Amino acid sequence: PVEEIGTPAEEELLPADRWILSALNTLTKEVQENMERYELGIAVSKVHDFLWDEFCDWYIEITKPRFTGENDASARAALWTLKEVLATSMKLLHPFMPFVTEEIYCTLRPEEETIMTAAWPHYDPSRAYPEDEALMALYKELVRGIRSIRSEKNVPQSRKTEVLIAANDVNAASELAVLRDTLPVMEKMLFATEVRLLAEDEASPEDALPVVCSKMTAYIPASELVNKEEEIARLTGELKKVESEIARAEGMFANPNFTAKAPAAKVGAEKEKLAKYTAMKEQIVSQLASYGA
Repeated sequence: PVEEIGTPAEEELLPADRWILSALNTLTKEVQENMERYELGIAVSKVHDFLWDEFCDWYIEITKPRFTGENDASARAALWTLKEVLATSMKLLHPFMPFVTEEIYCTLRPEEETIMTAAWPHYDPSRAYPEDEALMALYKELVRGIRSIRSEKNVPQSRKTEVLIAANDVNAASELAVLRDTLPVMEKMLFATEVRLLAEDEASPEDALPVVCSKMTAYIPASELVNKEEEIARLTGELKKVESEIARAEGMFANPNFTAKAPAAKVGAEKEKLAKYTAMKEQIVSQLASYGA
């Protein structure tokens, strides 16, 4: 059984806690509405997406560092939130997965005999935190954007970089300040040596790659993101492979027997390959040019 933890005070909840509670509150309202309209497939799909996409992928990852720090109040608030969200989610999921949810719920709430007699969740206006939901949407946008550019540049997870974040305008400065509480977590999620907020009068680095979001822009020093020599060597190798494929396709089209006798589907497939490899060549040549090669 999981040990009982008292409900934390409002001020002990961090923005991430309020965000997931608010998202769960909205989920509860939507699932109730779906079930009343007998849209059972939509209802269970929403619970599934919430558990995997919001609770597991984001909240649990964001919360982990709080259990290894020295702030006991923060750790207790995080643990209470984890239990509250999981227990309520089990209630919403119970009509669709009765036996598994019963086992999990009774482990989380050993003082209750069964989930079947537990109160059904209802929307609670006091659990609506639109500002925290907007803040976490910004946080996720930044993380996704930076992860995307790392993926585009084929940066291995073992290579850590500095990340600088600046507000796009004065109105976003206050939201940028709130992000300070999430910086240690963001460093782990972004494989960063440091995530630093730029002051209003501080210029962005000239050699940095920008990741533009709705209200913020993140900058990653290009020199830290990729090893120039290694990237040129990699792109040169890719260029040779692509040029070989282009030469092969062009050779086939230069052969009149191929265009005259080959099935139309085969000719069409080869045309698509040629167009794809030609576009890839243009991208690689452009990338090499950006490195002065």
